[in-house]
Amino acid sequence: MVKSILPKAKQAFINLLILLSIAFGYGFSRGMSEKDWLEWSNKCLTESFDPSTDSKLKKWEIMLTPGHFIRFRKTYQHGNQEYYSFSLNKLDSVNYLGTTTAGRLRFKTIADDIIVQTYDDPKGNIDSMATALSIPVKNISPERLDSLNNAITYFKDKKL
Repeated sequence: MVKSILPKAKQAFINLLILLSIAFGYGFSRGMSEKDWLEWSNKCLTESFDPSTDSKLKKWEIMLTPGHFIRFRKTYQHGNQEYYSFSLNKLDSVNYLGTTTAGRLRFKTIADDIIVQTYDDPKGNIDSMATALSIPVKNISPERLDSLNNAITYFKDKKL
């Protein structure tokens, strides 16, 4: 008889934990200020970026600015740089291709709204525009991805 009660109690406890985490997450996100959203978004982007996909990468920086821009800079071993920037109000969609271990976060804008610049490139500095930016990411759970998408939507819809 004890054997049959234990699985039900365990399942009830798990369900309670799930409900509490959903309620906490809902309350937490509703009570977050713009500064909280910004800090969380930058932490998520920084922790999720996967620099190991490019062996020539020396350093990198990715951030969501207070002005609601995504900025991404890559500096390579020989000093050349690639810089990407776009306003979230020009964002059309965010998609993820991959698993919880590794994948790519793809930002797509309405038109050619992503600024692409190269510096100190042996082929010459180039300024151009793009419609999509694909960023390699690692260790990103569906919940974290959903939360990041909510944060991006928050800033996309927010007027300065």
